[in-house]
Amino acid sequence: MRFHADLHIHSKYSRACSRDSDLEHLTWWALRKGVTLMGTGDFTHPAWFGHLRERLVPAEPGLFRLREDPGAAPDGDAPGTLPSGADSGRVRFMLSVEVATIYRRGGRTRKLHHLVYMPGFEAAEAFNRALTRFGDLASDGRPVLGLDSRDLLEITLASGDGAYLVPAHVWTPWFGVFGSKSGFDTVEECYGDLAGHIFALETGLSSDPAMNWRVSGLDRYRLVSHSDAHSPPRVGRETTVFETDLDYFAVLRALRTGDGHAGTVEFFPEEGRYHVDGHRKCGIRMEPRETRARGGICPACGKPLTVGVLSRVEELADRVEGVRPDGAAGFRSLVPLPEIVGEVLGVGPQSKRVLREIDRLVAALGPELAILEAVPVGEIETCSPRLAEAVGRLRRGEVIRDAGYDGEYGTIRLFTPGELERAGSATVPALF
Repeated sequence: MRFHADLHIHSKYSRACSRDSDLEHLTWWALRKGVTLMGTGDFTHPAWFGHLRERLVPAEPGLFRLREDPGAAPDGDAPGTLPSGADSGRVRFMLSVEVATIYRRGGRTRKLHHLVYMPGFEAAEAFNRALTRFGDLASDGRPVLGLDSRDLLEITLASGDGAYLVPAHVWTPWFGVFGSKSGFDTVEECYGDLAGHIFALETGLSSDPAMNWRVSGLDRYRLVSHSDAHSPPRVGRETTVFETDLDYFAVLRALRTGDGHAGTVEFFPEEGRYHVDGHRKCGIRMEPRETRARGGICPACGKPLTVGVLSRVEELADRVEGVRPDGAAGFRSLVPLPEIVGEVLGVGPQSKRVLREIDRLVAALGPELAILEAVPVGEIETCSPRLAEAVGRLRRGEVIRDAGYDGEYGTIRLFTPGELERAGSATVPALF
C-alpha cells in the first residue's frame, strides 16, 4: 500500500483546541490533503492525552482511528468540501509528540527538538511518567525539559517495544541537532552511546534530501519530512511516502531498513524560514559566500547574522552538489495548492476566495496532493487552464525562488511578475 504520512503536528494546535471535534478537524484536513497516516501531536499534555484516549480506538497494530465516524464537516475552520469518495474511517493516527530539551553540554547551551513515537497508550503513559521529573507537561506549548538529548532517547527506548525518536528539523539554526546556534556536528555527538538507535532524520522545511546528501555521514539515515503544522490547514505541506502495510511496526521497519520508505514530498527549501543567512530586523539576506566574506556580521547593525541551513550544510558537507547516495529514496518538491491558487487569483492563500476555489477543485479532481502530483494536466485544464499551466511548471521544476531567512518564509512563484496580468485579455481563458 502506498500512502502519505504526516507525523509531526505542532503541539500548539493540540493544546489550543478545546472542542470535542479536535480529532475530527485533523481527520477532515487529512482527507482534504490526501494524507492517510497522521501524528496525534502532544500526547504528553494531560488534557490532550485524555482526549486521545477517549476518542481513539485501536485499528491496525500500533495505529488508531476515530471512535466514531464524523459523518459531517466539523464546526469552525474546516473546509466545506471533501474529495468525492473520501472516507474518514481510512485515516489512521500514530501517537506522536515533539519534545524540546534544553541543557548544557560542551560549554554551550543546547536547545533541540525531537519527535517521539509510541506504539500504544501504555508505552505513552510510561514515557509521560518519566518526563514529569524534568518539566511541567501541563504547560502550554511543546514540553520543554531540562534533559540531555541522550537521556531523552534512553527514556524513549525504555517506554515500550517499538518506541522510537527522530531528531526534528535537523538543520534549523535554533533547535536542530545540526543547527548553527545550539546544535552538534554529528548525531553521535548529540546522542552519545545510544546514537545507534537513531535511524531517521527529519529534513525540515528549509532543507531537502539533496542538501542532506552532501554530508556522507548522513547516508545511513532515512530522511523523513512532515508538516510541522501549527494549524490544521497546513497539514500535508510536507509528507513522507511509504509503500508498506498500514501498520506502526511496518512503518518502523521501513525507517530502520529503507525497505518500504518510498521518499518524501518537500517544500522547495528556499520557502523555509531559515534557508539562507540574514538579519530580519535589518532586512539583510545573504548567501553563504557573502556571509563568510563578512565574517558572519550584519553590515547594517554589526551584530551576528542568523546563519541559515544552506550555510550550515556547506560547513559540514564533504561532497559536491548533485551526488545521490546508493539506495537513497527520492523526493518531490511541491508548493501547497492554496499558495498556487492564491498566486493565480492574486489573493492570499488563506482567503475565502481561495478556499472556495479549492472546494471546487477537490470535489472535481480529488485531494490536494493528488492534484499536485498525479492528476493529468489535461484534467486540471478542464477546471482551470491557468492552474493547469501552473501545475505543469511545478512538476517540471520551473519555479521562481525567493529564499527565506532569519524566521521569514521565502516565496515560490510559478509566474513572473505581471505575467498573469499581461495574459488577461479576451483571448485567454478565464482564471477559473
